[in-house]
Amino acid sequence: MKVAKDLVISLAYQVRTEDGVLVDESPASAPMDYLHGRGSLISGLEKALEGRAVGEHFDVEVASDDAYGQYDENLVQRVPKDVFMGVEELEVGMRFLADTDMGPVPVEITGIEGDEVIVDGNHMLAGQNLKFNVEVMAIREATEEEIAHGHVHGADGHDHDHDHEGGCCGGGGHGHDHGSEGGCCGGGGHGHDHGSEGGCGGEGHGKKQGGCGCH
Repeated sequence: MKVAKDLVISLAYQVRTEDGVLVDESPASAPMDYLHGRGSLISGLEKALEGRAVGEHFDVEVASDDAYGQYDENLVQRVPKDVFMGVEELEVGMRFLADTDMGPVPVEITGIEGDEVIVDGNHMLAGQNLKFNVEVMAIREATEEEIAHGHVHGADGHDHDHDHEGGCCGGGGHGHDHGSEGGCCGGGGHGHDHGSEGGCGGEGHGKKQGGCGCH
């Protein structure tokens, strides 16, 4: 059996920036599972996996356009402090989910100036080429429920969660940084309008849903 659409793939991987900085990994002892061909991974990684067999171990460099896209200055916004209702003390580096017309969008506080907060909706790896070291650990048929839902379920029938918020493997997801903003495998969900009227709720020190390549 080889990697193909609607099969569940189990991966061990490491992903690094061009400078060699490790930004995410799932070791062979705790591989990441995803449903292939459903946008769970950034497009460049998913293309590199197509047709691979169990046991294949390979390196691939994914250009930013096939990862999280280019850095978009339009995703940097100034919003009033009162948007962050219920947060006692705001700090640079905090991550939140911003309520927008597009739904909840992860943002990071990059500056605080008086009564205004500067938030950045770009993925933490936007504009960067990524280097993956990947091993295909297992391949199985997806259940009817997994295919219907478009993602992998855990052994208990619930959503599979590797504590990645989009992880490096998550498509359309937003960064992950082990508890930060989604992983590096996720597709780059850019093009959102983070208008200042959108409120922010709950610190997004989130979970990695799928890992570094996942959306």
